[in-house]
Amino acid sequence: MTTPDSTFAGGTWPRTRHATGFGIGIPVAQSKPGATFPHFSDHLALANTAAGTGFDGLWFADHFSFPGDDGLRGSWDAWTLMAAIAASVPNVHIGPMVACTAYRNPGVIAKMTEMIQDISGGRFILGLGAGWQKDEYQQFGLPFEPRVSRFEEALRIIHGLLREGKSDLQGTYSQANAAVNLPRAESGPATPILVGSSGDRMLGLLARYGDAWDTGWGGKTDELKAKVAKLDAACAAAGRDSKSVVRSVSVAVAAAGFAGDPASVLSGDTGEKIRFLRELEAMGFSHLRIGLNPLTPANIEAFAPVIEAFHNGA
Repeated sequence: MTTPDSTFAGGTWPRTRHATGFGIGIPVAQSKPGATFPHFSDHLALANTAAGTGFDGLWFADHFSFPGDDGLRGSWDAWTLMAAIAASVPNVHIGPMVACTAYRNPGVIAKMTEMIQDISGGRFILGLGAGWQKDEYQQFGLPFEPRVSRFEEALRIIHGLLREGKSDLQGTYSQANAAVNLPRAESGPATPILVGSSGDRMLGLLARYGDAWDTGWGGKTDELKAKVAKLDAACAAAGRDSKSVVRSVSVAVAAAGFAGDPASVLSGDTGEKIRFLRELEAMGFSHLRIGLNPLTPANIEAFAPVIEAFHNGA
């Protein structure tokens, strides 16, 4: 393997209590059109419950709104919410899953990252993606394509500002003119960069600039194995050991009050859940993001025995 140079990843994934950690998404969007949930008090209650139940990470979607047949669901700003949660909830990692680089200037993303990293004392993970929901781009006059080319330039600027504290790139879509990232977070380790995508070009960029990979929702192990093979190939092409990439996957889990399609979620007793989660761990996923449906403080607490049994070797 070629020894990675300064253009490769170099962040440090925050230390967790166990080799395989659990994460959970904190909702930012209205539960239905016109709903009052969630407000910050709801976010804080869910985050505190998760932190006290054994979850290692809290994740926040980065969106403006979600159109649907029954109307538009609005979404809170993930960045101000993450800053508030970082200041209020200790001992858990926090990050966007994932922040769309097209929605903000890459320098602004780097600056906000540095501030939240300082607020959190080193618990922030920067999840990045190219976006996917065309309606949101159109809503605010943002160009939708070429998404990956735009993402690459933004990622290179963000990577330089976080790793080296500076960036100089005159791209087609983004520019950094001897830009600097000052002051720096007091916590020390460089912020980990997670890339959320399984596309070939995106995996190539991840292999060169990222520290972690999120493959999204993983319901079928055969499909996940195919995605892992693509990651391994991208890392090999870049001269990087794929084992140096932290791997994250989401699992939809039926909780009390679930009324959806049973085939779309993980269900069963504690043992059945753990068996599937062990399969994911064996595939190299060391961060398991649990999507409880519905998500309530009570359902978070009810998942605690699964986490406890998993960490106790069940």
